[in-house]
Amino acid sequence: MLIRYKKSLEKIAMGLLSFMPQEKDVKRLMETINAYEQEDNWHLFLWKKDEEYIGIVGVLEEDSSATIQHITVVPSYRGEGVAIAMLKELLNSGQFKVLKANEETEPFIKKCLPILEEADDSN
Repeated sequence: MLIRYKKSLEKIAMGLLSFMPQEKDVKRLMETINAYEQEDNWHLFLWKKDEEYIGIVGVLEEDSSATIQHITVVPSYRGEGVAIAMLKELLNSGQFKVLKANEETEPFIKKCLPILEEADDSN
């Protein structure tokens, strides 16, 4: 289930974001977290499975579309469809009508979108 980021989850969020190659640097990681805390149109969501946070997705909201800026899953949970589930829940929330990728997330999002569309077609 997606949980909206709040300050009490900062260390967990930073740990999850650090799995992204471009967020390895602590200074950059702090800047990223600060942006999600301060910018009204930046939204960060953590994915919780049972009692464990295993994924994170960060979006830039523009009108009714969400540009995926960050998305990652704990390595031991990769390949289990967690990222697809996060994207699906973002769409199903009704907050965003369209999901897009930025330059850094595009290769991954391009793989996910056909799977999402397939799931929508089967409903």
